Amino acid sequence: MENFQNIRIAVDAIVFGYKNNNLYVLLIEQKFGSAEKYWALPGGLVKPEESLSDAVIRELREETNVQLNFMEQLYTFGDDIKRDSRNRVISVAYYALVDASNLEIKADTDAEKVQWFKIDEVPSLAFDHNLILKKAVERLKAKLTYEPIGFDLLPKEFLFSELENLYCTILEKEIDRRNFRKKILSYGFIEETEIFSAVKTGRPAKLFKFNKLKYNDLIERGFHFEIKFA
Repeated sequence: MENFQNIRIAVDAIVFGYKNNNLYVLLIEQKFGSAEKYWALPGGLVKPEESLSDAVIRELREETNVQLNFMEQLYTFGDDIKRDSRNRVISVAYYALVDASNLEIKADTDAEKVQWFKIDEVPSLAFDHNLILKKAVERLKAKLTYEPIGFDLLPKEFLFSELENLYCTILEKEIDRRNFRKKILSYGFIEETEIFSAVKTGRPAKLFKFNKLKYNDLIERGFHFEIKFA
């Protein structure tokens, strides 16, 4: 018996941003044919000649004008055969981290709008995108504790308090700030700069930066990053 498949492969991107002590996700508003408009994750069908990761990069560029700092494959969604009412579609999801404070987003192609949403204010999304987002948040929380990916959410130079607040916000836990600072700085890949923060009141503080070369060198020597909370 001939086994004919009519299955399409798509990619979806969960782009996280962090600003003003809040975690955000980037969403687009689409119009699917004659149906009503929905907010959705950026993404689309993979072209025959491109890789999955290239498809994600292309879709984000076309729909949101976003270029990525960090991207990682998250999960494949396809067990729900009717996740897309139009066709049988298997989606490979990627989550990405960007510095949202210095990013110009712009809707294009089939996206009518693009907008940052706070994680706790995300509306009902198209398809199974709420489930995909939930998986991505879970992965982000877990990975923050064993890999310093949080720096991809911050500007190149940042206040140490911004790093502390990022961990508190995303992990939804309070930290012992003195111990956190001591531990992070002991690793040696966070460097104090000679740049001061631009503050209108109070004493200006020096900014810090993440030295990725030093971190990679430590990894090659067997270093294990770990952040624990009580």
